[in-house]
Amino acid sequence: MKTPAPESFEGQVLALLPSLRRYSRSLTRSDADGEDLLQDCVEKVLARRGQWRGLNLRGWVLTIMTNLYRNGRRGKARDGLVELDAAGDMAAPEPPADPLERARLDNALNSLSEEHRAVLMLVVIEGYTYSEVAASLDIPIGTVMSRLSRARQRVAERLKADNVITLRRPK
Repeated sequence: MKTPAPESFEGQVLALLPSLRRYSRSLTRSDADGEDLLQDCVEKVLARRGQWRGLNLRGWVLTIMTNLYRNGRRGKARDGLVELDAAGDMAAPEPPADPLERARLDNALNSLSEEHRAVLMLVVIEGYTYSEVAASLDIPIGTVMSRLSRARQRVAERLKADNVITLRRPK
């Protein structure tokens, strides 16, 4: 299959995939669910390319992904749980380089509300501006700044609280 030209619509969407993958995983808190969300999002973006007005593709795609995630959460609330026997053939994920540090960070991020985590991931990890995040999440820019500040503070407090051993500098 031929790779699309970078200036084409498909090429621009292809260039967004790494950041969309990170964002989808941060929303779902799962690699598998994040990949499903990413696939659903790309499918919807390509199917509705006629609705894009040519202004801000990244913001448009992020809005679609956020809305898909929110709609999926509503649907999952109605669904039942999967039986343990049905998950028996799943592969175990590769362990991170430092499991303890990774677990502390995962716990700190997962302790955030959905709204705070989404803003934190978009600004800190993806590098979006406050106005881009405000537009994609359809919230005021002041709310973005407030949520980001609170999210950073809560993560820092959580990481500090989890640090059992405090190290002192030698004199």
